[in-house]
Amino acid sequence: MSAEQDLNERAGTVRSFNRFYTRQIGVLHEHLLESQFSLTEVRILYELAHRPMLTSADICRELGLNAGYVSRVLKGFEKQGLITKTPSPSDRRAAQLQLTDQGLATFRPLDEASQREVVGMLKQLTEPEQHQLIEAMNRIRRLLGEAGSSYLLRDPQPGDMGWIVHRQAVLYAQEYGWNEEYEALIAEIVAKYLRNFDPRWERCWIAEKDGVVVGSVFVVREDDATAKLRLLYVDPSARGHGIGSRLVDECLRFARQVGYRKMMLWTNSVLTDARRLYEKAGFELVEEEPHHSFGKDLVGQVWSRELQSQ
Repeated sequence: MSAEQDLNERAGTVRSFNRFYTRQIGVLHEHLLESQFSLTEVRILYELAHRPMLTSADICRELGLNAGYVSRVLKGFEKQGLITKTPSPSDRRAAQLQLTDQGLATFRPLDEASQREVVGMLKQLTEPEQHQLIEAMNRIRRLLGEAGSSYLLRDPQPGDMGWIVHRQAVLYAQEYGWNEEYEALIAEIVAKYLRNFDPRWERCWIAEKDGVVVGSVFVVREDDATAKLRLLYVDPSARGHGIGSRLVDECLRFARQVGYRKMMLWTNSVLTDARRLYEKAGFELVEEEPHHSFGKDLVGQVWSRELQSQ
């Protein structure tokens, strides 16, 4: 199958999901059949109820609606006494919009009915399924551009180590064509860490964003003076937020704190983004050697940096 055919097949899957989701939304808003408002009009009321002093331009931008259509809807709301308009202090040509008491009283039962219907849908799922649904929705929003920059670093929890092996094996197969040899290597590193973990000298950080694990890194003991940074990973969906740099910085901070005098790491020249992170953090390339691993001809590299107390 060609790349274009593959892309067209994915597009068909997206369109199929859109039809499914549209039907689902229709079921969840059956209460609107008993009201005088369309789904879009209720969306506008929702924005006005939760974000006072919006302008019509704000509504067009937030909801992706045509300016002429929004203008007609707002005129109808004003005629029914649902909203008031006041001149914007920053732009006298624009009007700030606010629901009246009547507008709030009109919107409230629609909002409560919608909430009950969504709760009813969620009750049909088990609690783990509910969490899976929310995580999937958040992931779609992140992938399509509605991503926040906040994340947290935490200690590993049960299941995280298996996730690290799985995600890294999948990613490097997709991005670099590496075979199962790499998955075996990751599994060996993680298993050794778990079996021999010494909290005085070793540490793992898990990066979590919007409730989803998006990165990880390890510090392990090479010898009394030397720490080794291993398995740095940032999921493609979370790149660009500084997570990789933060993980490297945490490794260096920990290594200094426990008394290591040097940190080293092994990587491959093809991993250019990771190499940039290491160079930015003060690591220097000290050794490189061609090798054939993971089904590819590669150039292995050893990077190192001295650790001064800070």
